[in-house]
Amino acid sequence: VQLQASGGGLVQAGGSLRLSCAPSGSFASVNGMGWYRQALGKQRELVAVISSGGSTNYAESVKGRFTISRDNAKNTVYLQMNSLKPEDTAVYYCYANIRETMWKPGYDYWGQGTLVTVSS
Repeated sequence: VQLQASGGGLVQAGGSLRLSCAPSGSFASVNGMGWYRQALGKQRELVAVISSGGSTNYAESVKGRFTISRDNAKNTVYLQMNSLKPEDTAVYYCYANIRETMWKPGYDYWGQGTLVTVSS
């Protein structure tokens, strides 16, 4: 199983970007999904997560600007980022807890990271 993320890029402050991420390969189900980010010289931090039932949790720094959503039919998670600020510049990593078979517990998988650069 691999997670494929896309949608990063360069945007001016105040602009918007939409990230998406989906698993490929064979698996039974996808539990929680989400996004983390890591800025240069800093630790990886949670941005937003969403459960299989749609419950969400956001970092305080992105509340009101970012929206996480998922399409369970496509096993895809999205991160709509509006009103972007230079401090949002980071590599964004998608995350998913995936059960490969119904009789195994879920394991955490990470995408390869997609760079978001916000210019001032």
